[in-house]
Amino acid sequence: MRESSAMISKLLIANRGEIACRIIRTARDMGVATVAVYSDADAKALHVRSADEAVHIGPSPAAESYLHGAKIIDAAKQTGAEAIHPGYGFLSENAQFARSVIEAGLIWVGPKPESITAMGLKDEAKKLMRAAGVPVTPGYEGEDQSVPRLTREAEKIGYPVLIKAVAGGGGKGMRKVDDPADFEAALESCKREARASFGNNEVLLEKWITSPRHIEVQVFGDSHGNVVHLFERDCSLQRRHQKVIEEAPAPGMDAGTREEICAAAVRAAKAVDYESAGTIEFIADASEGLRADRIFFMEMNTRLQVEHPVTEEITGVDLVEWQLRVASGEPIPMQQDELSIDGHAIEARLYAEDPSSGFLPSTGPLDHFDLGNVGRIETGVAEGDVISPHYDPMVAKLVSWGETRTDAIEELAEIAESVEIWPVKTNAAFIANALLDDDFGEANLDTGFIERKLDRLVANDAPDDTIWQSAADFTLMADLDEDVPSALGFRLNAPPRLSATLTYKGETRTVMASGSEDVAHVTGFVEEARTLVFADGQSFEFARDARGTGAAAASDGAIVAPMPGKVIALDVAEGDSVTAGQRLMVLEAMKMEHALTAPFDGVVSELSASEGAQVQVEAVLAVVKAAEE
Repeated sequence: MRESSAMISKLLIANRGEIACRIIRTARDMGVATVAVYSDADAKALHVRSADEAVHIGPSPAAESYLHGAKIIDAAKQTGAEAIHPGYGFLSENAQFARSVIEAGLIWVGPKPESITAMGLKDEAKKLMRAAGVPVTPGYEGEDQSVPRLTREAEKIGYPVLIKAVAGGGGKGMRKVDDPADFEAALESCKREARASFGNNEVLLEKWITSPRHIEVQVFGDSHGNVVHLFERDCSLQRRHQKVIEEAPAPGMDAGTREEICAAAVRAAKAVDYESAGTIEFIADASEGLRADRIFFMEMNTRLQVEHPVTEEITGVDLVEWQLRVASGEPIPMQQDELSIDGHAIEARLYAEDPSSGFLPSTGPLDHFDLGNVGRIETGVAEGDVISPHYDPMVAKLVSWGETRTDAIEELAEIAESVEIWPVKTNAAFIANALLDDDFGEANLDTGFIERKLDRLVANDAPDDTIWQSAADFTLMADLDEDVPSALGFRLNAPPRLSATLTYKGETRTVMASGSEDVAHVTGFVEEARTLVFADGQSFEFARDARGTGAAAASDGAIVAPMPGKVIALDVAEGDSVTAGQRLMVLEAMKMEHALTAPFDGVVSELSASEGAQVQVEAVLAVVKAAEE
């Protein structure tokens, strides 16, 4: 931080994707020139195209580009940038990188390195918070990391317990354990993931809270000693500890509880002399509603959060603008009594993944990409871009605001249902189903919401009769050389005996033209060999006049890589006997671990995978031969 209040004139963004584009937008509005950095995979990315300048910093793997601090600092010096904004993820909470930026004579747009260090290790942060009078979850944060000691402490806390990497974040390095018999295996997996993700495999233990809700408070400090809060967010809808839907304010939060939890968040920020944007995360035992005496500190995120737009929407504040002003030496633009809540905002994270296939990441080109023009859309890609396997699979953030929570829910559901992306799969329909669930509408929330309702929230990827009919009508309109409309709701000017023969995933149907206006509101387009239909957040690709002559599937027993990735654990050898469901190996891809298991009892007759090997999608990694009856 610097004492003068001269605004930064040129800013380097040490990040990529939607957050880089988000920062560039505010910087441009403020008259601040921007510099993007990019890897090989991002040479033509939207954030590169949007910035005033761009510097190549290395190969596609993040460790050789976006996590290479020296290259980023060199890029800032090379372009004459005065300041570096880290966004979130990558180096945003790396105290050593922040220190290096400052030592290089540059402005770090974020908290002081000492504050990052103080809050970076969850065990030390909890001790600091206790001293500051902030309520903390019961648990173990000791230095003894031996398996026997951790096992004893887990028993002392009482099951279920949560194992958390002390240097963790973003849902990485976390395991819930319900049964003492599973503790050691979960600990091993957690430590392995923590070392791979953070270079530190130390863990802490916490009591698993009944009916947990994830409540967090946005705080902001400056170099003049001011700290304010911008109220709370509810981030309870999560899958595998990854946030999916976030909203502000938290439903069911009364004024008294809000005052207490926000005051605790400000005390937490002041305890580490905090500057810039940060978030104090709490876990609430909501079994009897939100109560101040049942809300406990979890951790502090010393950066801008992914979900910051919902706070901006209810307060009218641009948090990136505040970051740039405070980094330039200015005080916070508003005092606490000037901040208030207006309406309700909800954000959903649109991921490139296939919910119907266990949420496996979906990569590849965005041949068709349309997120509509309703609400606030934050994205780092456009039509024609590529979803890379090297980075987080988030495609966009879909954000709505309404006078009431119900208004915001309805608008966001509409946005999600209108998503048109192909051929990459997304979780748009999954988001819409969650938003329209009765319990979500009534704010019956906790962090287990998604897991409990998973089967109901995951949309069936098979087209119903209406979709088949729509595909046939689109196809016939194109065959008649008429313009395919952007939405159905037309009457065919053709004899009713016209029909289209279409195939979807091996199923072939001949469908007569409807000749009716009474059809579902869907969109689509027709190409020579296929017809695409978009409905309710899903895409359906029909082959035209095909008979399902696709390539044969892998034979029964073949263990096939569901995506490009790295084999990080191999549990079997050729010739081993295995049982149905037994883990054979673990594949790491797009920051996630995926266990590949035996489809039935048998013997590993072939094994081509090896630990540490990179594998391509659909590669046969092993073959299990069924046990003889």
